[in-house]
Amino acid sequence: MATTIHQPPQIDPQSLLDQGRSGNGGWRNLVPADGDLRVALDHSPPPSSTAIYVVLFAITMMFAAFTSALIVRKGSSLDWQTFTLPSILYFNTLLLLASSVTLEVSRRRVAALMGGLKSQGGSPARWLYITLFLGLLFVGGQYVAWSQLRAEGLYLATNPSSSFFYLMTATHALHVLGGLGGLIYVIRKLSKSALLRSQLVATARYWHFMGILWLYLLLLLWMKL
Repeated sequence: MATTIHQPPQIDPQSLLDQGRSGNGGWRNLVPADGDLRVALDHSPPPSSTAIYVVLFAITMMFAAFTSALIVRKGSSLDWQTFTLPSILYFNTLLLLASSVTLEVSRRRVAALMGGLKSQGGSPARWLYITLFLGLLFVGGQYVAWSQLRAEGLYLATNPSSSFFYLMTATHALHVLGGLGGLIYVIRKLSKSALLRSQLVATARYWHFMGILWLYLLLLLWMKL
């Protein structure tokens, strides 16, 4: 009996490419139907936006752990010593809140320039420098607060209450310094006309978060110390 050998089906490589570009199969989840990958990229969040949310989440978890430790330590100890918070902390709070306002003004100025509109109320760089100056004043004010406590005989190891005060305020100040570094980076990029809107937005979100975090810490320390 004769054996019939069937020829394998012929596959046209060009048809596979066309199918992948058509959006009806193949790589339809990677390439849009019109074949323009830039359209898909425009809908993807910029890396700076994703990274800043990860950073903010990590900072939130850190201070949540500090809060839990403070509450447990105070509730289980008989040597907890209460003290009055340095009054300069309230002035520092105003400085940090004012810096958030100036940064938001700058962000709106930059957005207007990127949109082709004429900026009103001065250059965005000037408002960024004001924000940077206010942030430096805040850190300096925190150092004054620590000096006032040391003058009263309250050091890091004096009492659990003073230990938590130094720990939480110093950790927050270090994160504010990180935000100041971000502001310097934004100012340099702006001076070179190489600033991306996502970079400024990420920096602004971080800085505003530092302000909200400080309000929380001030309320917590006022209630528990």
